[in-house]
Amino acid sequence: MAARHEILGGKVQLYKRPEGRFWQCSTSIGGVQHRTTTKKEELGQAQDAAEDWYLELRGMFKRGELDKLVPVNAEKTFRDAAEQFLREFPIITEGQRNAIYAKGHERRLRNYLIPFLGDKPLSEVTGGAIQEYRIDRIEKAKAKWGKPPARSTLHQEIVALRQTLKTAMRQGWLKSMPDLSEPYKANTKISHRAWFSPEEYKKLYTATRQRAKKPLRAHYKWEGEQLHDMVLFMANTGLRPDEVMRLEYRDVAVVDDDGSGETILEIEVRGKRGIGFCKSTANAVPVFQRLKKRNKPEPSERLFPTYQHDLFNTILEEEGLKFDREGQRRTFYSLRHTYICFRLMEGADIYQIAKNCRTSVEMIEKYYASHIKTRLDAKAINVRRAPPAKKEVQDVRRGELA
Repeated sequence: MAARHEILGGKVQLYKRPEGRFWQCSTSIGGVQHRTTTKKEELGQAQDAAEDWYLELRGMFKRGELDKLVPVNAEKTFRDAAEQFLREFPIITEGQRNAIYAKGHERRLRNYLIPFLGDKPLSEVTGGAIQEYRIDRIEKAKAKWGKPPARSTLHQEIVALRQTLKTAMRQGWLKSMPDLSEPYKANTKISHRAWFSPEEYKKLYTATRQRAKKPLRAHYKWEGEQLHDMVLFMANTGLRPDEVMRLEYRDVAVVDDDGSGETILEIEVRGKRGIGFCKSTANAVPVFQRLKKRNKPEPSERLFPTYQHDLFNTILEEEGLKFDREGQRRTFYSLRHTYICFRLMEGADIYQIAKNCRTSVEMIEKYYASHIKTRLDAKAINVRRAPPAKKEVQDVRRGELA
């Protein structure tokens, strides 16, 4: 039950919400209810702050300035701020952010954040309320799926929440941002991304090639061939899955590279970071030529019009490749990680890899380079230097100087 106190002969009420740290205060002046937070945890300090607030309101009422304040019954809710954000975000970011990214924010707000916080006035979206959201989200996920949502999933939801509250601040509906930090933050151990070692990658593409040659049903032959080529294409270009699915034949050109002397693919990539460019390995060229021969496409057609997700997972399960030794689940994204790891193992420059994969050197150092053994120089690590020669010490004691 919430604690309540009255001061100034009952003109001001002090109360504390169950999830809140600070005392709140409310009063009625000129027939309009007003309330605010004292930002004080101790009752004595909260009483002083509430008295000052009430006297200031009385002064504004006498000067005719009280109508400038937004009354409590007209306070905007989180739902109002969310709808405003969802209206303006796709328009303002059009051409700058991927439409899928904007849709992701809408899905997070409508499925999770609005149902929990939607009816709360913005002044009540406190750090405590946000922590209650995290707890509720984890408990419901465990009850439904048997496990909590991934940390990255919760992070993206808090990003959508932050953007919504920033929208409210721009509109003048919210005075300050609540504390969005995650308490009791777990140890953020850096683990490498799930990838295929050279032996595992060979096992994978051998299995996809076999499935393409001998499908379970004759009419599944095209799907098997497309999947096999997609595995090889991604492992030799480092493209993200969404980038591969948007790729059209006119985005790819077969060129003779002057620097390497090899025939490679130059690819114009459209992904989450806008338009970028990628140069493949030589092994991607026969894959692309095979796709053109099989599909006889128009330039605007996509290389991979369908997403062979189920077949890919089936083959991973059959070959025992679905999880790595640390229990991380492998997906199509693991082929991008495999490309990066292979390039590092072969001694490619990390800066050039980052440019080609449209990511940062920091991300590669953090998630890939730290666990590639060929990145360690044994000669530099095991260097042995001769100990320095002992210097002659001149005895300068009294009486022994020349």
